[in-house]
Amino acid sequence: MLTQTELHLIDVFSNSAIPSADKGRQLQWLLSAISDAALEESADRLARSQKQLEDPDDPYWLTLLEVKKLLQNEGNRRKLKKYGLLSDSDNAPQSMTGAELASMLKSNVRFKSTDGIKCAELKLPAGDMSWWQDAKLGMFIHWGVYSVIGHGEWAMHNEQIPAEEYRRQAMDFSPKQFDADRWAELAQNAGMKYMVMVTRHHDGFAMWDSAASYGSFTTMQAAAHCDFVQLYTEAARRHGLRVGLYYSPMDWRFPGYFEPMEQMENALLMKEQLYGQIEELLTRYGPIDILWYDGSWLAHRGSDAGGAWLWEPLKLNGMVRKLNSKVVMNERSGWEGDFSCDEGPHKVTGSIIPFPWEKSFSLAGSWAWKPGSAVMDFAKVMELLINVFVRNGNALLNITPDRDGVVPENQVELLRRIGGWMGEYGESVYGTRGGPFEPVDGVYGSTCRDNAIYIHILDMAEFQRLGLPALPQQVTACRVLGGQPVAFSQTEQGIELHLTGAAAGSGHDHDFTDTIVKLTLSE
Repeated sequence: MLTQTELHLIDVFSNSAIPSADKGRQLQWLLSAISDAALEESADRLARSQKQLEDPDDPYWLTLLEVKKLLQNEGNRRKLKKYGLLSDSDNAPQSMTGAELASMLKSNVRFKSTDGIKCAELKLPAGDMSWWQDAKLGMFIHWGVYSVIGHGEWAMHNEQIPAEEYRRQAMDFSPKQFDADRWAELAQNAGMKYMVMVTRHHDGFAMWDSAASYGSFTTMQAAAHCDFVQLYTEAARRHGLRVGLYYSPMDWRFPGYFEPMEQMENALLMKEQLYGQIEELLTRYGPIDILWYDGSWLAHRGSDAGGAWLWEPLKLNGMVRKLNSKVVMNERSGWEGDFSCDEGPHKVTGSIIPFPWEKSFSLAGSWAWKPGSAVMDFAKVMELLINVFVRNGNALLNITPDRDGVVPENQVELLRRIGGWMGEYGESVYGTRGGPFEPVDGVYGSTCRDNAIYIHILDMAEFQRLGLPALPQQVTACRVLGGQPVAFSQTEQGIELHLTGAAAGSGHDHDFTDTIVKLTLSE
């Protein structure tokens, strides 16, 4: 059972009517009343309460998660002050977090890090972000030593494999059928415009010839004796795809990751590795289009921004900008980033998100290869994609190559179906933005480009009952995308589409139906 203080924290945190400044002061006052020992106990109680909830899509589940992070960040802040690593000016907690932001936007999108450090000078201008927002769809690739183990990308930590034993397994890494061109071809045929490959996950194993790797833990020392990042970047460019690199600052091999303040010298070695490896990745492989951070929180507690005292993300990304002024970065380094991330296959509902964002999820359940894994249902994937696109987002779909680098056939077939749909109806996706109509959950949403609006109808009967809101511009033409003209009427009260048999065939792929109607507006 949660305490009164914890319940009060939750109430204040989730109350979007409280101005940010007032909320910050109220949260600080509540946190100051909790002892150091009680902070840890409170965070653990909230974690247990989360697990008891059956529906992770419940906004209350998300609120518990974010308040838990707030408590953990406060605990870390007090430790930092105790060790003389934090000044009084750094005491105020962040008031804008994932749960509050989701509530404010009336959406269930769960942004991973909304408390990042602000720095306008580091953010790309809108013009430099346009290619990424136009691209809409990308391929994510998790592949490494954990793919040999076959128990997921967290196998080293979850199974408590000692670092030396894990290294012995890593040195045997030698995929027999790796073909980066095959990966790039799959992405291209699936309608994807960019790729993001994991270059180093939390286990510390670098997929390139990294001189900065602590203990020379790379694929060049392994049996493969190969720079897979080089092969990947070259293949992506050969197929006309933008190149993204995933990198995790954290490294389980370092005791200083788990006790950064108590083992500061060791934690600083991990930080040194981070800066050295990011510099390598941005200087050896041509222009990198996307830098996708992950895992900047410390000891698996708090938020990414909670680890900023160690990583110094403004300094880190200032270096990145000097090396590559146009690279698009996410928000997982502790800095606010150029775009926000929502991870996992949970439903997307609510309003249009008014800033760049991306939803990533794995087609096979786990992020990394597990033998015999089933894939997501095609209809569920497409419903997720449409609900992302109409809310102004991108989608990053993860594949899980096996130990030899081969993408399982069921994932290949799913990508083929996605590509078939995108090839036929991509006009309503690529280069568009969400809107102008706000989505109605489960019924319809819209995308737009220039003087065209594309209505994505998921529930025809309910759509016919609701109709469309009014528009200031005159609709000059209306037709089913790839089909027949549609009769319509436009008044000051709204727009009514007279859809009958003309809707058949648009956006259909057997078990998935998205009727797409294109409205052309007066110039």
